[in-house]
Amino acid sequence: MSKIIILMGAPGAGKGTQARLLEERRGLPQISTGDMLRAIAKADTRLAHEVRAVQAAGKLISDDMVIRVVNERTSREDCRHGYVLDGFPRTTAQAAMLERLAVEQGNNIVAVFVDIPFELLEKRAAGRRTCPVCGEIYNIYSKPPKSQGVCDIHPEAELTQRTDDTVEKIKVRLETYKQQTRPLLDYYNGSKHLYTIDGTREPEAIYAEIVGVIDESIKLGSASTV
Repeated sequence: MSKIIILMGAPGAGKGTQARLLEERRGLPQISTGDMLRAIAKADTRLAHEVRAVQAAGKLISDDMVIRVVNERTSREDCRHGYVLDGFPRTTAQAAMLERLAVEQGNNIVAVFVDIPFELLEKRAAGRRTCPVCGEIYNIYSKPPKSQGVCDIHPEAELTQRTDDTVEKIKVRLETYKQQTRPLLDYYNGSKHLYTIDGTREPEAIYAEIVGVIDESIKLGSASTV
C-alpha cells in the first residue's frame, strides 16, 4: 500500500532536507502546497480559474479549495507509489480532509514529527546561509563553508542570509508554529499515525529512522489487508 508522508516540525527542523532525500532515494515526490497554488494559478483549468479569482479578491484559499488542489496534483502518475506533503495539512480540518482523500486514493498516512529543542532551532536559523546560485545551505555554527562567506561549490557566489532569520523574528515564527501545530500533533497522536523522531542528530541518522518508520508501516498495512 502507498504512503502519504507528512513531515512535521518547526522551521529549521530539517524537514526540507528529509523530503529531498526521500524524493531522491525513494522516488517519493515532494508536494508543496505553495508550489502547487503558484503553478495552478497559471493553468487553464476550472480549478485554476477559481484559484485566480480568490487570489485576485485578496481572500485566503479555503480548506476545501486547497484539498482539491492537493487531490489534483497527487492524482498524477508520479504519486502512484506515495508522496511527501510539504506545508499541508496546516489545520485539523485539513487533516480530516486529507484522511478522506487518503481513503479515496487507497493510501495510508504516516505523520513524522521531527522533534528538536527551540534553543537549537534558533541557532540553526540564525546561522543559516544560502548560496544564491545552487541553493546549497550552510550554517556558520554547525556547517560552515570552507571559505568564510562564500559557497564551496560556487566560490564566486557570496552566501546570503534571509531577512527574517534574525533572533527576534525567529522567536516569533517558533511561537506561531507552536500555537498552530500543537492541535495537529494532538490530532495525529490520537489517530495513532504520529511517529516522533529525535531531530538533533545528523541528517543521515534521521533519514534512516524515517525510512524505518515508513517500511514498518508498510508491513503493518500489508498485514492488515491479508
